[in-house]
Amino acid sequence: MTLLGFVALLIIAAVAGSIGQAISGYSRGGCLVSAVIGFIGAWIGTWLSVQLGLPELLTINIQGEPFPVLWAIIGSALFTAVLGFLNRPRRAA
Repeated sequence: MTLLGFVALLIIAAVAGSIGQAISGYSRGGCLVSAVIGFIGAWIGTWLSVQLGLPELLTINIQGEPFPVLWAIIGSALFTAVLGFLNRPRRAA
């Protein structure tokens, strides 16, 4: 993969991570954090789609590397929702 292909993949992952964070309502960090969350979301979403037997929808190929955009958004939303749940402030009893 060339540098241009990697940058394009990074931008698509950042957009998918940002959308996932917006859906879940929990946001941490900036653009690079969104890209990392997008890649983690793609991994979680793809794993989830395989487990449920669902097809890969809206997959973008960049220099032969497929990136499942829809599953990255869904996985990012699930991942950030769990992070938001774990990092919420605790109330004193």
